[in-house]
Amino acid sequence: MGLRINDVVPDFTAQTSEGEISFHDWIGDSWAILFSHPKDFTPVCTTEFGAVAQLADEWARLGTKVIGVSVDGVDDHKKWIGDIESYAKASVGFPIIADEGLAVSKAFDMLPAEAYLPDGRTPADSATVRSVFIIGPDKQLKLSMTYPMTVGRNFAEIVRALEALQTSLGKGVATPANWVSGEDVIIPPTVSNEDAKAKFGEFETIFPYLRKTKEPS
Repeated sequence: MGLRINDVVPDFTAQTSEGEISFHDWIGDSWAILFSHPKDFTPVCTTEFGAVAQLADEWARLGTKVIGVSVDGVDDHKKWIGDIESYAKASVGFPIIADEGLAVSKAFDMLPAEAYLPDGRTPADSATVRSVFIIGPDKQLKLSMTYPMTVGRNFAEIVRALEALQTSLGKGVATPANWVSGEDVIIPPTVSNEDAKAKFGEFETIFPYLRKTKEPS
C-alpha cells in the first residue's frame, strides 16, 4: 500500500551527513520536506540540492526543516556536498540521509520491497527515488510529488505549495489555481454564507460553491 495524504509518515533511524537522526524526533514541531535522489554525483540532483541550499531563508521563514535522501553512504554525501556548494555558491545547511540499504526508499514506497542495488549500479537502478514529501508538524503527509530523472524539480513551486498548505490548514480556507501569498483565497463550501461573513467579512460569490475572499491575516 502506497503512502497517502494524511497518513503518518514512517519513522526511522538513519545515519546522515550530520550524524544519526530519528526522523519523527528530528521533525519535532516543525513542518518538514524530505526530498530523495537516486545517486550522488549526478547532474540534475546536484542542481536540485543547490537550489534547496539557496532557499535557506525561505525554509526558515516558513518554519520548515529540509532533509535529503540519497542511496549512497555518508562519506560520498560529504564529498558531494563540496560540489553542491561550489555549484550553488551556498552552504548545504541540512542533512542528507544515507540510504544504502534502501530502508527509507522502501518505507516511503519509492522502491518495491524486493529492490536491491546491484554491483556497478547506475542511477537507473534507483530511478524512482525522485520524490518530494511535505510533512506537517503532526507527522502526516500533506503533499507528495514524483519526478523522472531527466526533469529537475521546480523548488519555487514546492515553496509555493508549502505556503499554500500552511495557509489553507492554518486559516480554514482553500487556495485557487496558481495562488501565491497575498492573493484571494477560497471559502470552503462547507462554510455557510452567514458563517463566512462572520469569519472572513466581505466575500465575492462567483458560483454558490465558489466564493473568494481576501487572505485572512
